[in-house]
Amino acid sequence: MNTETERFGTGYLDERNLVPRWHGPLPALVNLAFLAIVFYSTWWIFQDPRGLLRMYTPYVGYMYCRWLLVTLIWVAYIFSYWPFKRSWLEKTHPLTKGIVLTAFTWVIMMVLIKGFFYGILGNLAIAYFNPAQLEKIGITGFYALEYSSEAILLFAAIASWLSPAWVLAFEEAPWKSLTQPTKGFTIWLATFFLATIIYFVTMHPHMGILYYPWQEFTSVSPPWWENFANTVSGNFSIGWIMCCTVTVWLYESIWERYPFCLIRNDTLRRFSAFFGIIAISLAMAAFFYFGQELVWGEAIRGTRRDFAPDWRWLHVGEMAIFLMLPALWLKFYHGNWPNKFSTPVNIVVRTAITIVGAVAVYWLYYKTAHLFLGTQKGFSHPQQFPMIPMIWFINFMLINYWFMDGWPGWKLQGERASETLESIEKARADVRWSPTLGWGIAAGTAAGIALYFIAINVLPTVAGWLTVYTD
Repeated sequence: MNTETERFGTGYLDERNLVPRWHGPLPALVNLAFLAIVFYSTWWIFQDPRGLLRMYTPYVGYMYCRWLLVTLIWVAYIFSYWPFKRSWLEKTHPLTKGIVLTAFTWVIMMVLIKGFFYGILGNLAIAYFNPAQLEKIGITGFYALEYSSEAILLFAAIASWLSPAWVLAFEEAPWKSLTQPTKGFTIWLATFFLATIIYFVTMHPHMGILYYPWQEFTSVSPPWWENFANTVSGNFSIGWIMCCTVTVWLYESIWERYPFCLIRNDTLRRFSAFFGIIAISLAMAAFFYFGQELVWGEAIRGTRRDFAPDWRWLHVGEMAIFLMLPALWLKFYHGNWPNKFSTPVNIVVRTAITIVGAVAVYWLYYKTAHLFLGTQKGFSHPQQFPMIPMIWFINFMLINYWFMDGWPGWKLQGERASETLESIEKARADVRWSPTLGWGIAAGTAAGIALYFIAINVLPTVAGWLTVYTD
């Protein structure tokens, strides 16, 4: 009698051995071409305003795009592919696996949106989660659907941060020893509950002021962030929470959970990682907002578009998402290059590559997106939401890497030791306390401060060189 417990996909992503099918850059180029075809064909079908379903309204398409990202994380990271067995993951053709797992993820997303948000919350609790309920009180069909979609996607923004953060920062604690699906449902419920609380603190006040008069009996108005964010818009929360989402994946990919992996005490390491990610994200958000003032001038409350504080906070999140794409690309398709130096040096080089890649994609997007995505020309046009195509492309990168084992450029070839444990052991071997390390930390701190002041002085000039629009 076989009493071995079914593992499902526990550890699968970390232990699989992916090898390139060809030498040189060809595997990455083939995957780029494959992803570009999938991205643009699905964009035309689902999102493009000139295409078939035309979901880029923009909030309807944004809602589905966001929740697809969250449900992908649930399937791969929280539930470890349950209910699919490990043997199926290892033996099934990558294309078949990708289609089945993507369809499975899509069904979960639709049940959540149509069943939970529209059916339960929208019909029985909060009207703005269901467009039909908003239409009953006199809001036109288009705006009812937009407001409802916005509320649902704002919840997804929080879930896309907390869902991976609990797995990566808290390392699934205190439920790490549980088996699937018990562990998955426990972490899912915990993160969903926490996301609900954060939603009501950070996003519900924003929804309360979308309607006239402000809904003062159901949400605090003006919102608590008005004085220091210089706006009542929830874009302030969207900005720093999007930075949290991006920082989580920088921490998992190009940073290899450094530097918090150096802390050997489990409890201290986990709390330091979780709140350290938040601290890094807040610093990132503040710098991106300040950077816009250096380039475009001081924000003026009461104006609209690129001089309005609310749009500037939204653009903080938009700038952050441009970092996520090259970081994941470097991790997925270039083996987190480079790897030959010490962990801190590797991370510095990868971060520099990611920043250069983000600037390049940012410039390319704003220069060309209106030509082939159906978006509008300009930075701050109401129909210009770069987070939608960026996350749409990232979703297919995740499907390709998580569900299809990097096919067609890569193939699965047996198992390997845990990649995460190997990187942590290397980091701990590379970084040991000594007087030399102390001097290194001091020099690094000084270099960081100097780099900050150099950046704020050079940024306006560099931004002038990279000017996207001259009219």
